[in-house]
Amino acid sequence: MGRSAVDLNRDNDVVFAKTLAVNDWYLDGGDGYPLGSLQLIGKVQGIMMKSWATHVPLAVLNQLARRSVEWLVMAEDLPSPANRVTIDGSGSIVTARAAGTRTHRLLRARAKRLLRECGYHFIVTQPFDISMNSHQCGTVVAGSDPAASVLDPWRRSHDIENLWVVDGAFFPPSAALNPALTIAAQALRVAAESSLAD
Repeated sequence: MGRSAVDLNRDNDVVFAKTLAVNDWYLDGGDGYPLGSLQLIGKVQGIMMKSWATHVPLAVLNQLARRSVEWLVMAEDLPSPANRVTIDGSGSIVTARAAGTRTHRLLRARAKRLLRECGYHFIVTQPFDISMNSHQCGTVVAGSDPAASVLDPWRRSHDIENLWVVDGAFFPPSAALNPALTIAAQALRVAAESSLAD
């Protein structure tokens, strides 16, 4: 879930746009339950806002983008059999997410209050659907038992010897952090492991 916080009185001329995170509620959102964290996601441009603000002129969006700060609002989505990725009768990918939605709503509300208290004039929310999800985690179960998992503990398929999974699918949760470096490390490890097997 992305949030843009806009301060109409101040340009955002930051150079290092991904260097801040708020983890105050990661372990306790105030009632003893964890909520998640906020992380800066870099600077958007007006043309990028057009995906959700389709009726707003680009010139206006460019001005908003100059004065905005973008945050990723991340609630940890723990493994659950109710969270599924399937293929329907027409061959389309279907994601079902039953767990964690209430927690995410609470985190979004907390983030919005924080940004308002920081002086931002308005907050815009952009939900991230499957088309924007670059790190879908937990969609391939790993484990020692082939009857209960698709991959072994080293992320090799139980059924196909030369098939390895190196994206975020093998992570149980995302840990509310960008997993790109861990994915890259896994890909390098698999490349080295599979070359040794040849």
